[in-house]
Amino acid sequence: MSLIDVKNLTVQFKTDEGLVTAVDDVSFSLKPGEVMGLVGESGSGKSVTAKSLMKLNARNTVYGSDSRITLHLDDGPVDVMGLKRPRDMQVVRGGAVSMIFQEPMASFAPAMTIGSQMVEQLLIHTNMNKKQAKDLSIEMLDRVGILDPAIRFGQYAFELSGGMRQRAMIAMALSTKPKLLIADEPTTALDVTIQAQVLDLMRDLVSEFGMGIIFITHDLSVVAQTADKVAVMYLGRILESGPVRDVIRTPAHAYTRGLLNALPRLDDLDAPLTPIPGDIPSPLERPNGCVFHPRNPELQPGSRYETERPPLTEVSPGHFAALFPEDVPSLP
Repeated sequence: MSLIDVKNLTVQFKTDEGLVTAVDDVSFSLKPGEVMGLVGESGSGKSVTAKSLMKLNARNTVYGSDSRITLHLDDGPVDVMGLKRPRDMQVVRGGAVSMIFQEPMASFAPAMTIGSQMVEQLLIHTNMNKKQAKDLSIEMLDRVGILDPAIRFGQYAFELSGGMRQRAMIAMALSTKPKLLIADEPTTALDVTIQAQVLDLMRDLVSEFGMGIIFITHDLSVVAQTADKVAVMYLGRILESGPVRDVIRTPAHAYTRGLLNALPRLDDLDAPLTPIPGDIPSPLERPNGCVFHPRNPELQPGSRYETERPPLTEVSPGHFAALFPEDVPSLP
């Protein structure tokens, strides 16, 4: 049984220039206890996809008529797209689904202590009284490795270090025992040591709570350490998806290969990095055919990818890439 099923998700924004497509026909599913990495360059639609799962996008958002997001909870399936009132969305936001944002300093209210915000969330989403909520909040701060949690409970976000704020945000996100945790580039602003600690913590939490995690990042090396499966996004579309080991060891799409080639190699520190040529285009100027074709150095001029959009084709069990069937490589 899946924890969440996303089908044909299309997200557009109303602008003065017209409708801008940020997410284009994205589908995926996640089981309890699974970690999925959502990878791609800035502007690829990762965060918009994640926020759509909680309907947190701006007011000028238009969702596709056939877009479906279904959460499978203990009380039965929840049609997220069918929830209209903010009160109905409380079942999802901060309850069944919690989100860790990239910069916790911008997510904590500066005039409220860390503890008061955690207690307020628990009072909204549970039947606890204030004492029970305080006790659980301090317990969660302790469980994510924050020293002197009772003291930190009464402090403001600006009084904590970056790594400690990130841990406090994880504690707050987990205090309601969500079924799904969305982590939007939670390690980007952290140094390498703290990043490793946060990644280890998230793996431990998956084992302990059995929740599903969607981990958003631009770094495939982080996904290799953390996720069970990965979806590689570019300009709002998934270009490759599958088990992490298969996608990283035998990438089928040129974009995935480009991302991997841009990473430093531990076995050859002198090897030059190979950047992907060009820049990701504006959503207002979406290319025809395969959205990646203008930057794909492997394509010959006149390729059908310039005019036709390839389907997601299975290249090995559970491993899909946006390729025409005749172009599927023979993977070892």
